[in-house]
Amino acid sequence: MAQPFVLPDFYMPHPARLNPHVEAARSHTKGWSRRMGMLEGSGVWEEHDLDSHDYALLCAYTHPDCDAEVLSLVTDWYVWVFFFDDHFLEVFKRTQDLVGGTAYLERMPAFMPMDLSQPMPEPVNPVEAGLADLWTRTVPSMSPAWRSRFAEATEHLLNESLWELDNINEGRIANPVEYIEMRRKVGGAPWSAGLVEFAAGAEVPERVAGSRPLRVLRDAFADAVHLRNDLFSYQREVEDEGENSNGVLVLEKFLDCTTQEAAEAVNDLLTSRLQQFENTALTEVPQMCVEEGLDARECAAVAAYTKGLQDWQSGGHEWHMRSSRYMNEGARSGPSLFRGVLGTSALDITTLFGRPAAARARSLTHVPHQHVGPSLLPEFDLPYPLSLSRHLDDARAKSLEWAGRMGLLDDIWDERLMAGFDLALCAAGLDPDATAEELELSAEWLTWGTYGDDYYPIVFGRPRDLPGAKLCTERLKDRMPVEDPEAGATGATTPMERSLADLWARTAGPMDPDARASLRRAMDAMLDSWLWELHNQAQHRVPDPVDYIEMRRLTFGSDLTMSLSRLRHQHALPAELLRSGTMRSLENSVSDYATMVNDLFSYQKEIEVEGEVHNGVLVVQTFFGCDYRTGVGIVDDLMRGRLRQFEHVKTHELPLLSERFELDAAGRAALGAYVRELEDWLAGILHWHRSVRRYGAEDVRSGAGTSRPRAAAGVGAPPVDGTAPAAGEGMAARAAGLPGGPTGMGTSAARVVGLIGS
Repeated sequence: MAQPFVLPDFYMPHPARLNPHVEAARSHTKGWSRRMGMLEGSGVWEEHDLDSHDYALLCAYTHPDCDAEVLSLVTDWYVWVFFFDDHFLEVFKRTQDLVGGTAYLERMPAFMPMDLSQPMPEPVNPVEAGLADLWTRTVPSMSPAWRSRFAEATEHLLNESLWELDNINEGRIANPVEYIEMRRKVGGAPWSAGLVEFAAGAEVPERVAGSRPLRVLRDAFADAVHLRNDLFSYQREVEDEGENSNGVLVLEKFLDCTTQEAAEAVNDLLTSRLQQFENTALTEVPQMCVEEGLDARECAAVAAYTKGLQDWQSGGHEWHMRSSRYMNEGARSGPSLFRGVLGTSALDITTLFGRPAAARARSLTHVPHQHVGPSLLPEFDLPYPLSLSRHLDDARAKSLEWAGRMGLLDDIWDERLMAGFDLALCAAGLDPDATAEELELSAEWLTWGTYGDDYYPIVFGRPRDLPGAKLCTERLKDRMPVEDPEAGATGATTPMERSLADLWARTAGPMDPDARASLRRAMDAMLDSWLWELHNQAQHRVPDPVDYIEMRRLTFGSDLTMSLSRLRHQHALPAELLRSGTMRSLENSVSDYATMVNDLFSYQKEIEVEGEVHNGVLVVQTFFGCDYRTGVGIVDDLMRGRLRQFEHVKTHELPLLSERFELDAAGRAALGAYVRELEDWLAGILHWHRSVRRYGAEDVRSGAGTSRPRAAAGVGAPPVDGTAPAAGEGMAARAAGLPGGPTGMGTSAARVVGLIGS
């Protein structure tokens, strides 16, 4: 059968190496597979299937340095996971048996006890038998923290197969954001990352396992592994098995393009994720090790883990090139001079040129302050009605008075700016049913968050003061004690600290300890995301699109506001339900829609006036190499896809979730109320963007749309050019005074040279 597209040239910066114990692993795993019942009589595989797939070769490539015993055990794990995939396909996907598939998967956690002294059920199929055996042989050498993380990854790997089955039943193709998120779980690369820790003897320290740098390493690794697999497996999955969970198919439908063009786009995204991995490994991971005070042994474990993920990428690619499981005709396996010679991929200088190099260059050479004109806005077909709180006028007056009393109008803001921003209007739309006290508090939280969003780029971004930003962030976190919320005011010295301490005491004080801790985690995530923005700004780097979308939920404060809303229903809804993948999918789709609304409205303000690199339209332009209008069209399509995802989850998945958790009438009412609050959230945010003096063309150039660019009180950080603007001078005036240089067609290189020279 002819291949549906020509495989693209892959970016692979790390050489593949082969473990010398590959034959021992082949011999061992065949005997193990037969003992587990996976071969003759299974109805899924025969011996020739196992031989042709050659999972021992996969593991020998992906774990080149471990000994024979560990390699054999890791190979058994991969045989098990691929057998599960094919077994689930034959028994449940082909028959579209959602009920049977659910019951099948619900038994799996019982074969992964944290304490091995706990009894396991009697296995009734080869998948259960294999999992019981593998768990018993693996976990004794690993910590309880690793066991918990690996068990969770394994459960995700198994359970999200239901998501694929549900999509097959509906004939539904996911949108790109939803696909990337769910593919990480069902594709199993986070699970593979856990096995890297085991095989490399490099268990990462528990206190940093959930940190952003290691999370991004894992997620970028996972995305690259899955996107590569989608390219090689398109023919088998889409044409033979009838799958619709494949990245090439997703982009083919989303971009309305040919299969070949979609394959090239998937490969570009794969390259982008590999380059994100490299950037994080080289710039964020070392900084994390220093800041967290890791000792030499812990630093070595993190380094070995990072190297292990690199080995997996290269080895996984080599295996795809050789395995009969995938289409690989005509694929290039190394530099043309040494093609087919093991270990020569590092000599491939083509990775310095072509599409990978162009993509990296685009992300680092964006010219700031380009004239873009008024922000282009699509039609927003949002179906949810707007409601506004009757306490709006009262919240306006009280939040403005509060900001003045806290000192937030004494440095980068003044009363005129804040009145124009009208953050009370946003609060009134987000929560139209709030009491007067709740609305005032909500308006003041939005005031604080928007002030901080303006403050960090001005005070720390322009002078590239990352240490100062880190110190400021730690002091802000100190204003939010979980044990005694009232104690945060002690030691507060700046307007931002005093106002946060005041909000924290009033909000967290009445909460129970668990709710307070949840709110603190959401706040920490938002504050850390502001540091991520400064990190990119210091590199003048337009972020990777996947990293941007995921971090934008935090920089926008979505998790914070949704956390407060979830807490309202915590007594009526189980905590496990609120943490479920279904609820995160619901919330993420709403959050993404809202953040893209903001990016569309703020484009002129951020790109032309502020020289920002964090804007979804710019991220799309940079990734696809397209113009502004095309970028707006892609973002509009993506927003519509996220809205469809929200409606899909609401209509099809929440009823199943209610049944799964056996919600009573009160629980179902609380879940319905939360969904309506998310709809209010969207309607309120869109209305606010259309109404306020912050994003219009007449605002961004008059100073009404942004804050004044002088140093914050008590910080003393000058603008990056060393000048001291007069009091009240707007950012637009300063931007207009920048030496622009030539601006005609073909002169962008001159402006880049000027920037480098300065």
